[in-house]
Amino acid sequence: MQFWKIKTLSEMSTEEWESLCDSCGKCCLHKLEDDKTGAIHYTSVVCNLIDLKSCRCTRYNERTQLVPTCLDLKQHDFTEFNWLPSTCAYRLLADGEDLPSWHPLVSGKATSTHNAGISVRSYAMKECDVNQIQDHIIKWLK
Repeated sequence: MQFWKIKTLSEMSTEEWESLCDSCGKCCLHKLEDDKTGAIHYTSVVCNLIDLKSCRCTRYNERTQLVPTCLDLKQHDFTEFNWLPSTCAYRLLADGEDLPSWHPLVSGKATSTHNAGISVRSYAMKECDVNQIQDHIIKWLK
């Protein structure tokens, strides 16, 4: 049985939780918050710890110490996941949705996220002048 269909996020083992990550890298993109509306805007600028080929963190176990703004999702209330991309497994499951067909747990293929064009692999950049980051805001289609 597919564990994500019978367990809540809080019931999952560490191994199950970690396997939900589809390696899209979207949560590692720098985000800007609109001061007036609170809306979150993603940019194409990514954390320097990410490997742009795998879209995985190169220092995952140390990430929250090395990057103070990096969050350990398991330490947060699942109702706070609305800032995550609409394709994120954690957000989908927190919202009562199922995993998409391209998710590696569904497809059985580790590269299915990249093959479906969901990952940041093709457009993310690591370097950007902090004063120009707003020039790199991106919009995703649903």
